[in-house]
Amino acid sequence: MTKYLTDKHDGTATPIHCISHEGLDDWLKTLSPAQARWAKDNKFAAHKAEILKLSGPQGELTAIAIGRGSEQDYADPWYIASLVKNLPHGHYRLEGDTDPCLTAIIWSLAQYQFDRYLTKKNDRNATLVVQNKDILEEATALTRSITLVRDLVNTPTCDMGPSHLSAVMKDMADQYGADFTETVGDDLLVKGYESIHTVGRAAVNQPRLLDMIWGRKDAPKLTLVGKGVCFDTGGLDIKPSSGMRNMKKDMGGAAHTLGLAQVIMERGLDIRLRLLIPAVENNISADAFRPGDIIKTYKGDTVEVDNTDAEGRLVLCDALALASEEDPDLILDFATLTGAARVAMGTDIVPFFTDGDHIAREFAKYAEEQNDPVWRMPLYAPYAPSLKSNCADLNNMGSAPYGGAIMAALFLKHFVKNPKKWVHFDVFAWNMTDQPGRPKGGEAMA
Repeated sequence: MTKYLTDKHDGTATPIHCISHEGLDDWLKTLSPAQARWAKDNKFAAHKAEILKLSGPQGELTAIAIGRGSEQDYADPWYIASLVKNLPHGHYRLEGDTDPCLTAIIWSLAQYQFDRYLTKKNDRNATLVVQNKDILEEATALTRSITLVRDLVNTPTCDMGPSHLSAVMKDMADQYGADFTETVGDDLLVKGYESIHTVGRAAVNQPRLLDMIWGRKDAPKLTLVGKGVCFDTGGLDIKPSSGMRNMKKDMGGAAHTLGLAQVIMERGLDIRLRLLIPAVENNISADAFRPGDIIKTYKGDTVEVDNTDAEGRLVLCDALALASEEDPDLILDFATLTGAARVAMGTDIVPFFTDGDHIAREFAKYAEEQNDPVWRMPLYAPYAPSLKSNCADLNNMGSAPYGGAIMAALFLKHFVKNPKKWVHFDVFAWNMTDQPGRPKGGEAMA
């Protein structure tokens, strides 16, 4: 269980009142005259994240109020995070909370910090008392999942290369009784995964395809595919230094799938889960692949390399073709794939692509309910011909300079057997700035 949550208490937890504009007058009537005067003197108006501390007759802290803003406005569940990170050690309980499980997750994430390399660590421990064991278990599982994603993305490539990703996945398989296999180095060529091998062959830390299977065989089949480019120099089409600085996060898709796999197994969902991660470093050496090279993919089609910095789709295409062989009920791939997705959606909204209209509607509904924004973008078929090459079956970039996120998704779609049961998420996996509960650095999205 996360150290920031508990379902056990002795009745001494400090109450935190979550007050909206609409509920302010009724709440003020519950206070003692002295406390009501204190609220008035401090001009407490229940604005979002506005904080008021209340004391008793002896000056002791008896309660805290935090504003939620107007219920008619955009309901931002992260308002509580601005309070949590500043609370002293102790136990607290929330009054007037509208979503206990979501708030418990945010409570824990508000105290997250990536301190692996810090010699002096800040030991935060404001503990939230939740209503019951069910909320505790669900919130703990999801918090652990999101924390795993953040930690993996934040870890530099010197400690999170392809072999390290393999170790993380193997440990997870051992913990939950899953089957784990990996195909490494030149063995990728033997099994037909030439695209994965080509992108990763220039690195000392050898490329590999990680494969984990869990759950009963006749359960609904869910296959996750995560882009595991542990560092991306851009290859011979090298990135500028500014574009390369944060490329430790280019395995953010793999981190997302590992986090999702963990919560599925921890919660014991009745799913036949398969996780595929092509793990590589796109490095530069005498053996680096070149613009103009032609690669034979696992599906059998050939791809002309127009740009070595469009490597994510090359490693994913082999994994997606492999995933499609089983024709699972659903394939989800996560990838930090294109800058074009950020131009279109910004850094917070995750675009997704699918031919499955029903799946898209369900995702949109849950995204709104969970305050986790995603947005469907089109797999616009008339753009697909620009992926053709004069000397191979496909080109990895396309001939047009526009619609980069769509072109990348159309490239991946070519390797999926049933696109109506496939969803591609083009995630950023990163917070550009520090926000309450969402520090700058790696982030789980969608």
